[in-house]
Amino acid sequence: MIKCTIFLLIASLVFLTTSFHVATAAGELSGTMRKISDSGTIAIGYHESTPPFTFITSDGKIMGYSYDITLKIADAVKRELKLQKLQIKPVPFTTQTRFAVIQNGTVDITCGATTNTTERQKIVAFSNTIFIAGSRLLTRKDSGIRDFRDLTGKNVVTFAKSTSEKKLQKMNSENKSRINIISSFDRGVTPLSILQTGQADAFMMDDVLLYATLNDTWRPEEWIVTGTPQSFEAYGCVIRKDDLAFKKVVDQEIARIMKSGEAEVLYRKWLMSPIPPKGGNLGFPMSEAMNSLFKNPNDKPFD
Repeated sequence: MIKCTIFLLIASLVFLTTSFHVATAAGELSGTMRKISDSGTIAIGYHESTPPFTFITSDGKIMGYSYDITLKIADAVKRELKLQKLQIKPVPFTTQTRFAVIQNGTVDITCGATTNTTERQKIVAFSNTIFIAGSRLLTRKDSGIRDFRDLTGKNVVTFAKSTSEKKLQKMNSENKSRINIISSFDRGVTPLSILQTGQADAFMMDDVLLYATLNDTWRPEEWIVTGTPQSFEAYGCVIRKDDLAFKKVVDQEIARIMKSGEAEVLYRKWLMSPIPPKGGNLGFPMSEAMNSLFKNPNDKPFD
């Protein structure tokens, strides 16, 4: 009887201790990790038309280099939280709403083609860099434009609220370039449509996005990506500010896939191979900056 009582007491203590640790662990969760744990869902933001990073096909399939990275991050969160199942909730965003959907809690993370800058860090946080691009120009081969010095008095289109828009504004204020800046959006009247109808002489944006745009022009052979990069852009996943636990999981997973070689496989899949829906191949070789990033993952902006 005494042995049985002692056994029951020990069993009760083990149960209480285990319960305490589980409760404590659950209680320690906060921010996005707590939100995901409680809901069993991670809300992933994606841009509908920025190939090869994130885009949606006519049959509704979401894909791209950045989206694949986001799915790997979701798996890492699932492992960290020891969840048997984690539901993925895709949420579309535009260039103009990409920060608002993070701030208001609509999505938990967006990995696209968003540049990490010190100014943007005031309203959101960025993960380790996932891609490095340079800002250049898309123009007709016969336009006479070969570099940014040729833009004086020209019409140049770019996305509203982009780093390229700010660069053009800076050229006007510092160099008196007299560039007529046309700010457009990623729906409706887009920079490409403005460029192709002759309303703009050039389209300024990150080089990799311009190469992707080149494949969508009416006659690709009539266009050229040109110009000395005016800046380098460190693309990072966007998450909420001051959410250190979530950022740690995100950064660790990005570092893991870079050092394991998985990120290079994704790079070759999306930037050096035919991609859907048209089978176009960007043929965009990995730069020295990307090679260095894969060896030394970091979350540092270039500005």
